[in-house]
Amino acid sequence: MIHIFSYHDHYYIYDVGSGSLHECDEKTARVLEGDRTDVTDEELKSIMADVEGLKEQGLLYKEEVKAYPMKSHEVKALCLHVSHDCNLRCKYCFADEGAYHSKREVMSRETAFAAIDFLLKNSGNRKVLEVDFFGGEPLMNLGVVKDTVYYAKEEAAKLGKRFLFTTTTNGLLLDDETIKFFNEEMENVVLSLDGRPEVHDAVRKTVNGKGSFALVIDKIKKFVRSRGDKHYYVRGTFTAKNLDFSKDVLFLADQGFDSISMEPVVTDIPELQIKEEHLPRIEQEYENLCEAYLEREEKGEGFNFFHFNIDLEGGPCLQKRVSACGAGNEYFSVVPNGDIYPCHQFAGDSKWKMGNVFSGTLDEGIRSQFANSCLFTRKKCEDCFAKFICSGGCSANNYHYNGDIEEPYAMTCAMMKKRIECAMHILATRKCREK
Repeated sequence: MIHIFSYHDHYYIYDVGSGSLHECDEKTARVLEGDRTDVTDEELKSIMADVEGLKEQGLLYKEEVKAYPMKSHEVKALCLHVSHDCNLRCKYCFADEGAYHSKREVMSRETAFAAIDFLLKNSGNRKVLEVDFFGGEPLMNLGVVKDTVYYAKEEAAKLGKRFLFTTTTNGLLLDDETIKFFNEEMENVVLSLDGRPEVHDAVRKTVNGKGSFALVIDKIKKFVRSRGDKHYYVRGTFTAKNLDFSKDVLFLADQGFDSISMEPVVTDIPELQIKEEHLPRIEQEYENLCEAYLEREEKGEGFNFFHFNIDLEGGPCLQKRVSACGAGNEYFSVVPNGDIYPCHQFAGDSKWKMGNVFSGTLDEGIRSQFANSCLFTRKKCEDCFAKFICSGGCSANNYHYNGDIEEPYAMTCAMMKKRIECAMHILATRKCREK
């Protein structure tokens, strides 16, 4: 299968089977789409000769390999909800402003340590394990975060294993001591910031209803300056209220942040919800961002935008590409009382409760459902050019919007496809600049 698309005055052919990207002229693109208007016999002969040459090299119309998903029963990662409480009241929060539609509470040391024990016991031969500290706001339970990190490192060392830790924070409680701890212990830190002050303050409010931008921006900047070459990214959310989100991404870059993500909101709040009617504007915004991204890169002012990062040459092996994220099978979420869910976006939904870290058992029916789910069980993905890049979309989004983890959410698919086309144009532009 091939995918033909244009980006401004550039025409591209993406071969799904080989992962090869080719730039071509307009006539070649039209011929491969079945339109031979104004194409002479000589031009057609030349085009088809090029096509045959690429086919012989396995770079065009290559047969797609149906690789078996790379999944195991070894647990590789946990998301620990150390705080089901938050010091912000973000309007669009999928987690019910941190409470997950239940009581506000924090995770005890006993529960956190039991979660680490559960992970180690069920990790099999894996040597590197991962723990994400999540909320709500994890820094409202910083003592347990610290104790859990030290406990996990000590217990892992006894078994010849090691941990990689990540924390997601809104930045309100960042101070010098916490920054030092993060820089010493966290493999990655995700910082929530939505962009321009007026955009951020419209939805990310404090408990007393005030905007939070001024309270966090200097703290986040200080942390990023201290981070050195260690991983972090500033993560924003755009809604129907800021469909011009490319300006928010560029604003964040202008603040000195060189690792940025901007995600579409997941909400059913009418005035914030992304709707089908918004897609043309969103697609244009991705193009606006793409142009600015390349312009800044050429000037030596480049930054890393998460959704423009694809690797068509040395990315994950095919088995991993069809396996999705591992939620519900190799990766789980643990809430404050120790209950286990497939991931943080299923937390609190009794239908998806899989067990508890104290009992150490998992609902094998639910686990099997996720273990058997992959790109090839998502029928609507069969004819999609993006399938080996996106792996069939997010199971949680699929479920929350369509009631089925196997049913891709069309809105997410549309945005993903546009981001990928922009990312491919960026790759092609970089290749040309290298010549």
